[in-house]
Amino acid sequence: MKLVITQDAVGQILCHDITRIVKGVTKEAAFRKGHIITEEDIPMLLSMGKDNLYIWEKDETMLHENDAAEFLRRIAQGENNTEGNMHVTNVKEGKVELIADTDGVFLLDVERLRKVNSISELMVATIPANYIVRKGQRLAGMRVIPLVIKKEKLELARKAVGTEPLMKVIPFRSHKFGVVTTGNEVFHHRIIDTFTPTIVEKLQEYGCEMIAHELSDDDNTHIEACIKSMVENKDIELILCTGGMSVDPDDRTPLAIRNSGADIISYGAPVLPGAMFMIGYLPDGIPICGLPGCVMFSKRTIFDLVLPRVLAGIKITPEYLAGLGNGGLCQNCPECHFPNCSFGKGI
Repeated sequence: MKLVITQDAVGQILCHDITRIVKGVTKEAAFRKGHIITEEDIPMLLSMGKDNLYIWEKDETMLHENDAAEFLRRIAQGENNTEGNMHVTNVKEGKVELIADTDGVFLLDVERLRKVNSISELMVATIPANYIVRKGQRLAGMRVIPLVIKKEKLELARKAVGTEPLMKVIPFRSHKFGVVTTGNEVFHHRIIDTFTPTIVEKLQEYGCEMIAHELSDDDNTHIEACIKSMVENKDIELILCTGGMSVDPDDRTPLAIRNSGADIISYGAPVLPGAMFMIGYLPDGIPICGLPGCVMFSKRTIFDLVLPRVLAGIKITPEYLAGLGNGGLCQNCPECHFPNCSFGKGI
């Protein structure tokens, strides 16, 4: 750092906090370390008795914290700041944040994030990967630790991230869906169907609409016929089969889904509640899910983890489902705070 006359300090970076004291009124930092001095600042600085200031000496190999934060933002979001359905806040005290522009699923490359944060004096903090987010929600904050930083460290971060954005939000899209309710007890009117209303209510949270509903007994050929009837409805974008998903002899829903021609991604998932969940894709790409009974009576289940990705058009894979085991045990809290909890938030 070097000492300069205050009037000559415009455009320079302040090396230290400057406290302003007004008796009986305030004692606070009027100018923070790292502040870039403007012409408008000069009268106040002089009134505070600051005829000289310590400022950082310019060095072409270094970058100020504000510029460094914007550098990190670009490599996190992508060079085009309209990408990823998020926007950046104004830099404040060397930090910037990314804010969601839409409801959706937050995707993050955790391994590349780890590489960036392994470089000393850099930090990028985010919400967990695969998080369900709403418009206006904070997604990430980033800054460098010192006031100025070597440009070469930021270049290391750029190389670690590569050319693809580190994070993005995939927006939800409202779907028209159909429900196949299975079970002799419902089909023969022995009990009232309480499963379908639960499903309708859950999907209404995402603006989805049920446009078809079929009842079937436990005959797998009947269930299969109901599925195929829905496939013929060109407006159907998602099919949900409720009940009959366990290993009991009378539970034939998994067999019917297989026989419908669906490419089965998985029958079973390492999540509780929801181990007996099934998901596949019909030949025309329509997702089809077999929902176990827990979806009807448990507040949050495997369906709450998978549904947002389905509605965002993200293909469900065996690898994704296998990874849900870490964080896949719902704590059944007396007051549910999902998604602001550990459920489905494995690292």
